[in-house]
Amino acid sequence: MEPVKLKEGVYWVGGIDWKLRNFHGYSTGRGSTYNAYLIIDEKITLIDTVKEYLYDEMMERISKVIDPAKIDIVISNHVEMDHSGSLPKVMQACPSARIYASPNGVKGLKAHYRKAWDFTEVKAGDTLSLGKRSLAFLLTPMVHWPDNMVTYCPEEKILFSNDSFGQHIASSERFDDEYPADIIWEEAAKYYANIVWPYSAQVRKELEAASALDFEMIAPSHGLVLRSRVKEIADLYQKWSSLETSKKAVVVYDTMWKSTEKMAYAIASAFEAKGYTVRLMSLQDNHISDIMTELLDTRILCVGSPTLNNNMLPTVAAFLTYLKGLSPGGREALAFGSYGWGGQSVALVEKELEAAGMTLMDSFRINYVPDETQLKHIKEDLEERI
Repeated sequence: MEPVKLKEGVYWVGGIDWKLRNFHGYSTGRGSTYNAYLIIDEKITLIDTVKEYLYDEMMERISKVIDPAKIDIVISNHVEMDHSGSLPKVMQACPSARIYASPNGVKGLKAHYRKAWDFTEVKAGDTLSLGKRSLAFLLTPMVHWPDNMVTYCPEEKILFSNDSFGQHIASSERFDDEYPADIIWEEAAKYYANIVWPYSAQVRKELEAASALDFEMIAPSHGLVLRSRVKEIADLYQKWSSLETSKKAVVVYDTMWKSTEKMAYAIASAFEAKGYTVRLMSLQDNHISDIMTELLDTRILCVGSPTLNNNMLPTVAAFLTYLKGLSPGGREALAFGSYGWGGQSVALVEKELEAAGMTLMDSFRINYVPDETQLKHIKEDLEERI
């Protein structure tokens, strides 16, 4: 378990979580890393830690550079336990270390760990001299917790961006130019859609503040360190945070006896006929976090459910709860579904879509099994409206 040199005296010393497959309900099929960084200077500094169960892995890497007991400073960019989980053990191993965090970070660390550590609160614009190098702090509240901040080293031109620009990828490669670019962008989009999206307004502020900094490397808390594609990831965050959409429709549904599925195919066919990019996604076959990724640039979302026990199907309810939490907004939405009696599902789906900030289009609701005439009507009616 070797450390990786980013620049002379600056090392990646994090942990690789090869087995991670679920992160708060978001599927992580490629695992993840928890990135920690070590700076060797007059004041030896550790930026962030790792999940508690990867502490030994991190410390082995640190020990190959320096005696961990010599660490003077720990920067905590974010309280969440995938970044701070090893902090209690780190502070035992580094008894002279002082922790630097945002005011909300200090508050959160005290609430999480109940320890009388030596804390220093930092504010936006504060700087810290390490010797030959210095660190500057940019507070980024709600990207994606109230305590978040990023740390900048001007002498090395490195932005330690914490959760911004991350990707859930476990790999032996550490840099973006060592790993397939298409996978990095795929995972960066999934990360944004499932974690960062609700805080897009705050992301725009962060990007504006970061644009004043001269950096040539982004060292996030998850995934690959970016040194060759810095502009590309910044441009993507600018695009995603603008909530810009394209001529694209996503049709999400679950079905009991294929009636709602037949409606879904008719709806997808209408969008295809009008030149839309279409994604038809059954909740039986697609994870909700993958659906959210497709929604990043989607203009119209269609959600279908039959009625079961006077309600929508539980899978559809789970998706809509997840959607509402990520509050994509700024999009149009259409509900549809079949029913045998009662038929409450469509109205319930509409209520949840509206609560997620969507503008509702007229819905489709069919009793029992749709025939060819009804499916043709769905297609033609929708074609006239889009």
